[in-house]
Amino acid sequence: MRVAAIDCGTNSIRLLIADVDGGVLTDVHREMRVVRLGQGVDATGKFSAQALERTFSATEDYATLIRSHGAARVRFVATSATRDAQNRQMFIDGVRARLGVEPEVVSGDEEAALSFAGAASVLPGLGAPLVLVVDLGGGSTEFVAGNHDGVQAGISTNMGCVRFTERFLRSDPPSAAEIAQAQAAVEDQLSTVLGAVPLAEADSLLGVAGSVTTITAQALRLPRYDSGRIHGAVLPAETVIRACTELLEMTREQRKTLPFMHPGRVDVIGAGALIWRTVIARLVVLTAGRLNSVTASEHDILDGIALGISQQD
Repeated sequence: MRVAAIDCGTNSIRLLIADVDGGVLTDVHREMRVVRLGQGVDATGKFSAQALERTFSATEDYATLIRSHGAARVRFVATSATRDAQNRQMFIDGVRARLGVEPEVVSGDEEAALSFAGAASVLPGLGAPLVLVVDLGGGSTEFVAGNHDGVQAGISTNMGCVRFTERFLRSDPPSAAEIAQAQAAVEDQLSTVLGAVPLAEADSLLGVAGSVTTITAQALRLPRYDSGRIHGAVLPAETVIRACTELLEMTREQRKTLPFMHPGRVDVIGAGALIWRTVIARLVVLTAGRLNSVTASEHDILDGIALGISQQD
């Protein structure tokens, strides 16, 4: 079956057209555009007209691609920013008119489950007894613990690279005071996560989404963005933490010069890096150093959406 999945987040909108056979995805077309749908939503509670227009334009292009590739089923999933926006009906109506399907505004719990399903689809047998998948997005970050039996526990938190850039890291580069305030906010969120997910029991850590893969590219010192080298890369925790600190402390002009940096991530990767290094450092402490490496995955909620389409009656 050929399916088309769209993941519309706070920062980017992504399309996957894939053939599904026996629960295995074969990519036909995969694309990402930074539209910043959630720009200003944290402060205003509403989508701006400009953000909606950027997103609708990308949706129209995706609709054309879906038709040209002959996808039999289509699913459009919207996440954090759409959950928060008071004028989400304008977004829903606009997507429906352009794509011909009803966009689904999923809950944080469902977003977490889809992220785990997508990541697990390419993990060889989920070898570790308990895998912690962290999906670091633009408006929210999901923490999901699971194994070969599926999701064991999960939670969605209101922290992400766009939300925390707008809320805390306004200077270029961020000031020490801004960084301290943002880090304290991450620690507060992690205290909530600890009540829902057994972080200290995690045997392996898998990070997904654009902030994580960009940080991995920095840690690997890649001369260009190379999905083949990023996907499945296992790096020491201290190496990833160092890369996070480098990106956080750079100016935006310095980030622009990095050969793997997507232009749409230049202004928000600092917040993503701060969140990721705080999460990793806390996990190292919680596991008494037992968890000392980080794996990056290019497969995430988008793959989970596509797999879910094929399983519908």
